[in-house]
Amino acid sequence: MRAGERAAPESGSPRHSRQRPLSHQERVDLALLALPTFALALAITTVSTQLGEVTRRYTHDPIVIGSIIGAEGLMALWVPLIFGSWSDVLRTRIGGRLPLILAGGIPAAGAVALIGLLNGIGLVAVASTMFFLFYFVAYVPYRAMYPDMTPDEISGRAQSTQGVSRGLGTGLALLGGGLLLSIGRPVPFAFAALVLLAALGAFMRLLLRRGIPDQDRGEAQGPREVAHSVAELVRSDARLRAYFAANSLWELTLAALKAFVVLYTVVGLGYALSTASLLIGGVAMVILLGAGVAGKLGDRFGRPRVVRVALFGYGAGFTALAFTTNRVVIGACIPFIALGGGTVMTMAYALLTPLMPNAQHGALTGFYSLSRGVGIVLGPVLAGVLIKLTRHNLFSGTDGFQAIWIVCAAASFLSIPCMQVLARR
Repeated sequence: MRAGERAAPESGSPRHSRQRPLSHQERVDLALLALPTFALALAITTVSTQLGEVTRRYTHDPIVIGSIIGAEGLMALWVPLIFGSWSDVLRTRIGGRLPLILAGGIPAAGAVALIGLLNGIGLVAVASTMFFLFYFVAYVPYRAMYPDMTPDEISGRAQSTQGVSRGLGTGLALLGGGLLLSIGRPVPFAFAALVLLAALGAFMRLLLRRGIPDQDRGEAQGPREVAHSVAELVRSDARLRAYFAANSLWELTLAALKAFVVLYTVVGLGYALSTASLLIGGVAMVILLGAGVAGKLGDRFGRPRVVRVALFGYGAGFTALAFTTNRVVIGACIPFIALGGGTVMTMAYALLTPLMPNAQHGALTGFYSLSRGVGIVLGPVLAGVLIKLTRHNLFSGTDGFQAIWIVCAAASFLSIPCMQVLARR
């Protein structure tokens, strides 16, 4: 296929298609790519979940808390498109992606450590915003390495590996974040910084030993030209428009959940912070099951089909939680939410890769993160507004935090029709 030509979409693949086994080199590459995923997921989850608890020391206004956490989405609206497209055309001795991964990852580690050391809501907000900025500088060029290093026929399984690694990082942050925070405020943030630095160092060393992957090179473009080019692609392809809407809604769900789930468990349900961390971490481990099987099922039965089924269970679980705080019902809903979340986390990027022109992996990865940014901005803010509106009436028993499930359920169900569009050839 010529550079710049779009790969044939997989989304309409026949049912029960036979999968070839992964080669040794493909297994090695997937293990290598999992390293940054684990560290970046641990860092971003530590910040997005524990930031609510940290800022609650200075304010109890959920809209303010949601806005600070939602700064992640503001960075995602512009940083990924610029640095993703730059990684497509950058030429250095160590490739176009790795220099940007290091240029973002190292300062991100410094910023996350500062969150635990600074006092005052203003300084904490600045440090967290800087972390989100550098996180996306590193994340998008790294994520663009997946289509560089893995053929589309194994994309689902590649995303399963990535999903499991992301789930491990997320789970460890959820499980240990509250426990470490109870020891001392700087501890979880310092731990995340150390893990990120160690993972980036190992990734760089192993990648250089393996050899920098080849990239299809695009023509050098400025941010305005890149934005125009991506906009033209989106205008010409209904599947890209459907994908943007669906991924924005999924990220809205996850962002609202991450921003307030700790406060829902601690304030709304009355659990101690350490107990809440253990419970939430246990749920995150169930997510790994969904992440582990989703890619294989997606490669076999079609990715939109698998995601559509998972979304019905995902939305139903959230809907039930909006109407009850009964512990038994909550326990019954958790598997549906965890498995649905694992599937969505795993398959989101795999749904996009068949639609990517070869020379624009970075730019379309920026498009992916742009769609994430919309959801990340809206999720915590919408949830914060609804919490504030219901904390003294409808959901007074949980101080309003039960309202997050309404936001999550609505976004999940609204994304289902998009899967029908993505299933078209």
